[in-house]
Amino acid sequence: MNIALPYAGIVLLVGPSNSGKSTLLKKLIQQNKIRASEVVSSDDFRILVSDIEFIDWRDKPKEESDNLFDEYAEISKEAFRIMDKIIEARCRLNKLTFIDATHLQPDDRKRYIALARKNHVPIIALVMDIPQDILLERDERRNHPRGKRRIKQQFQVFKREKRFIKKEGYKAVYFISEPNEIELIRRSNLLEIAIEDGIDIIGDIHGCYDEMISLLEKLGYEKNEEDYYIHPEGRKFLSIGDIMSRGPHSLKTMLFFFRHVQQNLAYMIDSNHGWKIARWLGGRNVTLAHGDEKVEEDFKRYEEEFGAEQTEEIKKALKEFLLKAPSHYVFKKNGVSTLVCTHAGIKDEYIGKQSHEISDFCRYGDTDGFDQNGKPNRKDWFVHHKTNTLIIWGHDPKPQPLLINSTINIDQGVVFGGKLTAFRYPEKQLFSVKALNDYSEFADNPLKKWEEQRLASPNINKFINGYSVLTEYGGEITLYQEHVKPAIDTISHFTIPIEQLIYIPPTMSPTPHTSSYEDYLEHPKEAIDYYRSQGIQMMIAEKKHMGSRAILFLFKNEASAKKFIGIETLGVIYTRTGRRFFNVETKKEIVLKINKELQEKRYFEKYDTEYVLMDAEIMPWNLKAKELISSQYAHVSENAILDRRKLTHKIATAAEENEQLKIWLKEYEQKLENAEIFKEVFQKYCWDIKDNNDIQIAPFHILAHSNETLFHKPHVWHMEMNRELSKRSSLFVETEYKMIRDGDSEEEVISWWEEITRDGHEGIVMKPETFIARNKGKLIQPAIKVRGRKYLHIIYGMDYLLPENLVRLKNRNTGKKQKLALREFALGVEGIKRFVNGESIERVHECVLAVLAMESDSVDPRL
Repeated sequence: MNIALPYAGIVLLVGPSNSGKSTLLKKLIQQNKIRASEVVSSDDFRILVSDIEFIDWRDKPKEESDNLFDEYAEISKEAFRIMDKIIEARCRLNKLTFIDATHLQPDDRKRYIALARKNHVPIIALVMDIPQDILLERDERRNHPRGKRRIKQQFQVFKREKRFIKKEGYKAVYFISEPNEIELIRRSNLLEIAIEDGIDIIGDIHGCYDEMISLLEKLGYEKNEEDYYIHPEGRKFLSIGDIMSRGPHSLKTMLFFFRHVQQNLAYMIDSNHGWKIARWLGGRNVTLAHGDEKVEEDFKRYEEEFGAEQTEEIKKALKEFLLKAPSHYVFKKNGVSTLVCTHAGIKDEYIGKQSHEISDFCRYGDTDGFDQNGKPNRKDWFVHHKTNTLIIWGHDPKPQPLLINSTINIDQGVVFGGKLTAFRYPEKQLFSVKALNDYSEFADNPLKKWEEQRLASPNINKFINGYSVLTEYGGEITLYQEHVKPAIDTISHFTIPIEQLIYIPPTMSPTPHTSSYEDYLEHPKEAIDYYRSQGIQMMIAEKKHMGSRAILFLFKNEASAKKFIGIETLGVIYTRTGRRFFNVETKKEIVLKINKELQEKRYFEKYDTEYVLMDAEIMPWNLKAKELISSQYAHVSENAILDRRKLTHKIATAAEENEQLKIWLKEYEQKLENAEIFKEVFQKYCWDIKDNNDIQIAPFHILAHSNETLFHKPHVWHMEMNRELSKRSSLFVETEYKMIRDGDSEEEVISWWEEITRDGHEGIVMKPETFIARNKGKLIQPAIKVRGRKYLHIIYGMDYLLPENLVRLKNRNTGKKQKLALREFALGVEGIKRFVNGESIERVHECVLAVLAMESDSVDPRL
């Protein structure tokens, strides 16, 4: 007898004592046909929980017998309780488990049927159908006989239950009378596929046959003499479902995939339209709507051309093909599951399993009722994806591929006039072709609806009590109510309109450790050592301008601004708190000047973009910090210099007659020098502003163009763009920078830092070569500021270098600042990517609001 074992699930052995269940399993283990870890035995668990192998209550006085029976029942209860937990754990992990117990009572069997169903694994029954006389004969040979009475009772129960077992809901039931004649066949998991030469995953095609062929050709597939599309490198392609309906060539596309899947050249996944069409092809009473009626039209034309008989044959073949399509596929690289492909979504606990419930979820996603038009309300299933496994899905059309929490939606609505997208794996590249037409003929085009609602005001209720943001580089970032509420108040009353507020730059951390040099609080050596410890060999050192941080969001023309943010403007300039940098009139003049100069130098044409987003420093410092300088720095320095000068003069006069006062005099001469340095430092960053031509802007990051984010560009590219912009507009200034490649260049950077900070410049910013840098999968600091000794006088006080002060400051804790910098950086990158990908302003806004919320959590402002 051949017994087909499922890949995972439960194998329930059923039979009285002595029917050979344990003996069969031990033999299979010895033959290496099953693993010892796959067997869960009630006898073993009784020993584990009680240290007792067997309790014999036969031939005992009634009082003793009853108590022994009660003890056995209690031991069995505990044994099965723990045993069932292990069985369920194995089911959750998609493992195969043989359960060795009698299972004579229907409730015992139903418990495991329910357990298998709950965990979406199959269950089969191996029924040991052994005659009573053999059972009795074997019992006599046991070390601990169960007794004739007990064996006869069990056999009578077995005879009664045997006829019901087949109807209880097992995937298969095998009645075994000759254990020596069975042959086990272990099935592999049909949902798991090796990557081999690579896989190209294609989004929802919906009968757009011509676009599908164009995309395959773009991916490098070539048609052979038999009309099969073959990749020269052996790659295969996969459809994530909905290959039919809505579009012009449903039948042609279905036949294309049918042929290629039959030849093991392609794969196809089950989907909502595929499931509906399969049932219609099978003669079920199905209402064809939402574009499914086009499939029926295709078959009518086919029947007119080829006749009813051939049409019925095609219908039958396609029905079986669609019904056999799996809910999802799990792709393995070097034996490790790294990629899952499904149609509408999948829960983590469903991956690698198959059930009716899983199929429904994968077809339709996570839904919650229906809207007024009868369409399902879709929930964000992907927020619950917790593993690193990449999930590719479709079903819900988006203008651009949507990457959220290790999931990518590649349905770009080709049938609605969008694009047909393919994701190449393991290369992780995206390819697409534009739709030739909008084939849908429906008023409720989801891409148009998406565009119409993209700039709709965010729902504050989603955020006000705290929320989480899923970022690609920082994982899930949680914001708490006490920080979110003041951030919402800021946006409501003080910032620029949220349609323009698409990015808040992150704070920047100083070095994790203060300088090991005695007279320095900060030094480049610590920044370099930090990056070296993170595996970074190439670094860039940029001169740090002493100005005010600003974001420039500049458009090619007002029509471009209207298209992307719904406002007619040439651009906006705002601070890192989201407020207007200039008054309305000044902003208008500066933006107009930059636009005119960029247009003259054809910047927008050169980079094929309708906008540019820049992170910059605007100088002079007093442009924004005039009140701070006047009230805090100038006033303090003038009074300090006046007081210390008078006191120094008095001490000097007195010291002429008292030698002991010369130590005090030296101390106050140093304090007077500190006050003068303090004044010199902040004045260096200030100058008179007669008109806008006295303003300088130093862009250090070109964050995005309308066609792409620019995080993949190294920092040298950003610095070269800074140089290019300084030549294109008189308002832009160039930023000095140096590269660290080896020991010599490291010393050169340190000498440069010492030189410029000695002259009173603020310092440098150290960065890894790449814009986004990680070590062992974790994000590392994108930038570290290293400020000069003179500059730090205005941060930590004019006497911070006095030994007693410096010792205290060297114990500063930068941990919170470092974490804040990393989280804000991840949020900033995420928000820009969402904006460039055409996502809703609400999705962008949750990143911006998160950064503002984090800024409301107090951190030492001197860091």
